[in-house]
Amino acid sequence: MTATVTPHPAGSRRLFGELDQDTARLDQHPERRNRQGGPLDNRTGTGRGNLLSTSGANRLNASQAERLDQHASLRHLGPNWFAAVMGTGIVANAAATLPLQFPGMRGAATVVWALAALLLAGLSSAWAVHWVRFPDSARDHWNHPVMSQFYGAPPMALLAVGAGTLLLGRDAIGLSAAVTVDWVLWSAGTVLGLLTAFAIPYRMFTHHHVEPDAAFGGWLMPVVPPMVSAATGALLVPYVPAGQWRLTMILLCLAMFGMSLIAALVTITMIWSRLVHHGTPEAGMVPTLWIVLGPLGQSVTAAGLLANAAPSALPDLYARGLTVFSVVFGVVTWGFAMLWLALAVTVTIKTTRAGKLEFNLSWWGFTFPVGTCITGSSVLYAHTGANLFAAAAVALYILVVAAWAVVATRTVRGLLAGTLLRPTPAAA
Repeated sequence: MTATVTPHPAGSRRLFGELDQDTARLDQHPERRNRQGGPLDNRTGTGRGNLLSTSGANRLNASQAERLDQHASLRHLGPNWFAAVMGTGIVANAAATLPLQFPGMRGAATVVWALAALLLAGLSSAWAVHWVRFPDSARDHWNHPVMSQFYGAPPMALLAVGAGTLLLGRDAIGLSAAVTVDWVLWSAGTVLGLLTAFAIPYRMFTHHHVEPDAAFGGWLMPVVPPMVSAATGALLVPYVPAGQWRLTMILLCLAMFGMSLIAALVTITMIWSRLVHHGTPEAGMVPTLWIVLGPLGQSVTAAGLLANAAPSALPDLYARGLTVFSVVFGVVTWGFAMLWLALAVTVTIKTTRAGKLEFNLSWWGFTFPVGTCITGSSVLYAHTGANLFAAAAVALYILVVAAWAVVATRTVRGLLAGTLLRPTPAAA
């Protein structure tokens, strides 16, 4: 199947939430929905009225139809929802490494980590139901040239919660249990992240026809997970047996660092070119510009944390060299990240003043990417002692907490109102 990315894909105003094209495809193939239990009604997409009128063994009673209605809300649950876990997790993890600590801050961060863990468990369960109950919708997400990019979110959610378990959760469950949980989540997130880093670009190369102006921040989502694995894996290096096992661990993290960094730089170049030649995207896609900060900040964090872990795993010459590299690379990349942050803020303010920035799940892009710049600034402060990075980390943390509070509140309201799990009417 060949899909086409248009300059403004249908449903892009709710890019992270609903896909009008997917709904249209299901409408064109009613036999798919019949396999789900009958034609869909116009409200919930469950075919409740048809099911209640079916006689014999296929007939459902009212309570069964009620349960089916509840499951139907998961039809449009995509992998992009895991961005909420990422955004919540980074609020906790960034607080644990912030240069300036306040009384009660660690306790509050631990509560936020626990919330992220609960979100991860709940979303993972809901997504499993989505795949079992609505396999056609799930496959449509996988085949969609836009939504498929966000398959990078689930592995990063696993990695973020795993790192938070080691940094904060150990206060609640103990160090031994925290290390075990982190190993499980890191291993699962790394395997899934490596798969997305390969599979999604491969499908872009071979299955999708991509227009010249199609590049957007979401293209970074599938290639960033190995960088997150490199950063969070560095925290686990001291818990690996010394010798070949520890050496292998840090070398794998360095390899994933390079894998993700080069792929991200290529992609960022295409996004910059798209902006120069075709202008800023429509309002619904503006928050995806912030995703570019993710690989930038995360690479600075990974370089610094790997340098911290190097003395116990690498010969002294390479350990010292990695420390020098982490500072030089980190400062240079941090500078470009601040430039992109200024550009993203300016475009977002312009869109807001025009009254076009309506809420959708893409707003979670205001959280995790900025959070990686906080952890990157914190690690640079630890290596250089420069107050510039400490001040930047604190200022950015205030920004990300405010953004998280707004986005989380709007997300909860959207869930309660039912608007975030409903397809939008097809564009005229």
